[in-house]
Amino acid sequence: MTKPVTGNRAKNVIYMDYQATTPTDPRALEVMLPFFTEAFGNPHSVEHAYGWDAEEAVERARAEVADLIGAEAREIVFTSGATEANNLAIKGVARFHRERAPKVVSVETEHKCVLESLHTLEREGHPVTILPVRPNGLVDLDALADAIDESTCLVSVMAANNEIGVIQPLAEIGALCREKRVYFHSDAAQAVGKIPLDVEAMKLDLMSISGHKLYGPKGIGALYVRRRPRVRLTAAIDGGGQERGLRSGTLPAPLIVGFGAACCLAGEGMLEEGERLGRLREELLGRLWGAIEGVEVNGDMERRLPGNLNLSFLGVAAEDLIRAVPSLAISTGSACSSASVESSYVLRALGLREERARSAVRVGLGRFTTPEEIAKAAELIAQAVIKLRAEGSAAAQ
Repeated sequence: MTKPVTGNRAKNVIYMDYQATTPTDPRALEVMLPFFTEAFGNPHSVEHAYGWDAEEAVERARAEVADLIGAEAREIVFTSGATEANNLAIKGVARFHRERAPKVVSVETEHKCVLESLHTLEREGHPVTILPVRPNGLVDLDALADAIDESTCLVSVMAANNEIGVIQPLAEIGALCREKRVYFHSDAAQAVGKIPLDVEAMKLDLMSISGHKLYGPKGIGALYVRRRPRVRLTAAIDGGGQERGLRSGTLPAPLIVGFGAACCLAGEGMLEEGERLGRLREELLGRLWGAIEGVEVNGDMERRLPGNLNLSFLGVAAEDLIRAVPSLAISTGSACSSASVESSYVLRALGLREERARSAVRVGLGRFTTPEEIAKAAELIAQAVIKLRAEGSAAAQ
């Protein structure tokens, strides 16, 4: 029997990468566990009690996900995660409307899965417009309005950026799209459960959600698909016709149950948690500014997820800093290959010079971050930056 991986290498490491993933909340895990063993039925087995119990749990979770975003339960389509949801929304709408209105409009700081979906559509002959952002990371609404024409079927703008945490003006974009009579989709993987979102108030037609970004399990997500006015899209997976025919396949009841529980927990404590994380973020930033010079914040500070900081430590390469603090789990936006290290395309889109982009790290705070961890993280980062700068100066002499 294969021995389980215990994760000993992460012992005593302070986790500050909550935009990459979140731990499953123990309360959500507790609700999930019976559906692996006792209540293990297939939710599509409609002939017996095991299937009925699983189906009931799935539908309860569907309502819990819907409640968090102000939707109806029947508007929630379960997927394997936000990547699948984004692919289904963007390709599905564009392909369905290919003859009448094939064009899609989006933004250059979107997640890779959105940008790659757009590139696929381009190869299929769809016109695609990818807009730049302002230096603070926000989309220019006038430029967005100008990009929408009679051939446009969909606008896709993410709710909050996964690297710089910038929150886009969804309500204003939704109003614009409704006026122009085009569908509005948002990749909200980083935003759902962290900031209030309402699909009706924001006039969203499609929204992608990820379970593991809001303290639910990995491998589960959802796509909100508006029913009135009805959004028409082409399915990507053929099969038994589950999920209103939009996503065939056996639903993973344990994951869905945990996802629903995580949505409930997020809704109950969202405002208080946001305020707490905002205070911790300001504490960390203040400590760093007080300890070292040359610390720059990337992205708008006002319209930002409360648990996100994207910081450039001038004169220090991000990968060197991360290696210098092995007891701290932070990340860089750089995409690494065997041949080179490339600065983040999101940071380049802000117009940052290469040196600043290469020195940027993302610090993500979350539900289990403590004030003591903030103090320790600031100390570790400041010490590492001072040391690396000194080494760099000595090498240059």
